[in-house]
Amino acid sequence: MRIISGNLRGKKLTVPLDKSTRPLKDMVRESIFNVLEHSNKLSAKINNSKVLDLFSGTGSFGIECLSRGAAEVIFFENYHNSLKILKQNIFNLKLENKSKVYTNSAYDLENSNLEPKIFDIIFLDPPFRDKEVKDLIDQIKKVRITNLQTLLIIHRNKKSDDKISQFLNVLEEKNYGLSKIFFCKIN
Repeated sequence: MRIISGNLRGKKLTVPLDKSTRPLKDMVRESIFNVLEHSNKLSAKINNSKVLDLFSGTGSFGIECLSRGAAEVIFFENYHNSLKILKQNIFNLKLENKSKVYTNSAYDLENSNLEPKIFDIIFLDPPFRDKEVKDLIDQIKKVRITNLQTLLIIHRNKKSDDKISQFLNVLEEKNYGLSKIFFCKIN
């Protein structure tokens, strides 16, 4: 796994050896960033943005954002093996001053002591088996970390039936292999 673009382009990321973590594939990550850069439907820009990366895993999405000029990324990961690799990737790439790692569950944002701020981009990549995406959106709304410009990017299995359009304004939806990516705003 590698960084696709930006000042860290080509740098390798450590990936887990166990199958409990599903790292975001390079092709899917590259496609997400292509949509962010080229879609007329989205107004979010990576440069100087504040990014929240929920269910960070190895940190590939958030680290890619930092490589492309994001001002800050907050990572949430509570699975021990992934957390260790996430911290190692941040350390190896010398990104400690632009990132912070929370070890709480992303489903408990309310009790995470998350510093009050508005995020430009929130990336949600819960395990495909998790069916509580709406609960997660409700948590995000409760902690007031979004505004009308905040873009939510949600990664799901293309066979999932999460009914995301019932509780979010879906601006764009893309399928890549087994992945379905939603680009949304909170209603």
